[in-house]
Amino acid sequence: MALNDSTHPLAERFRAFVRDRSFPCVGAKSAIGRDQMTFVVARDIGSAWDDLRIYGALLGFATAYRQDPKLFQSFVVIFKGPRLISERQFEQSLWTRVQSLTDKDAWHGQDYDARVSADPDNPHFSLSFGGEGFFVVGLHPHASRPARRFERPALVFNLHDQFERLRDENRYETLRESILERDVAIAGSVNPMLARHGEASEARQYSGRAVDDDWTCPFSVKAKISHDDL
Repeated sequence: MALNDSTHPLAERFRAFVRDRSFPCVGAKSAIGRDQMTFVVARDIGSAWDDLRIYGALLGFATAYRQDPKLFQSFVVIFKGPRLISERQFEQSLWTRVQSLTDKDAWHGQDYDARVSADPDNPHFSLSFGGEGFFVVGLHPHASRPARRFERPALVFNLHDQFERLRDENRYETLRESILERDVAIAGSVNPMLARHGEASEARQYSGRAVDDDWTCPFSVKAKISHDDL
């Protein structure tokens, strides 16, 4: 069974943050309403201290999803600190943690999800853990977008397969439009980083910082390790 810090006070406060009427993501609200949000509470987003624990829980989450692929499941990592973190510092820490988790996935011999690209410049890019593609949403206290402004740094891992299933069921566009309208209502403008999967790399959206056209994603994927050769 995957680790789940669901009773931690920070997990309780994150649920309250999402339940707030102004919070725009109705998908996250559905995950909480169905009790399908898994939590890991870690020390510091700038530290590798908890990476092994996070990776083990994330791998367990991906495995459990394949066994019971219910819609509206999310994996949330909340870091206790730092509270004073700029958008650029958060972005750097996000990609450092994501790179560390990806390296562990390769070391464990996990295949990259063939439905997505491992190239962060590719419009079909997504992260992959345990063979499942993931889109990451970063939140922190000093995010420029109000919907990303949680009291502690946090990373929300959403399954790529869920977005594709919603598209197949003709539910995705309605859900997306609802989120966009609610986000504009609290921010006063459309998020300039938003793009549909397949139009532009989603890597530009992860941290929540508005990046320039010449932004380069600090991420790469190593070849998976075959332990038969060790």
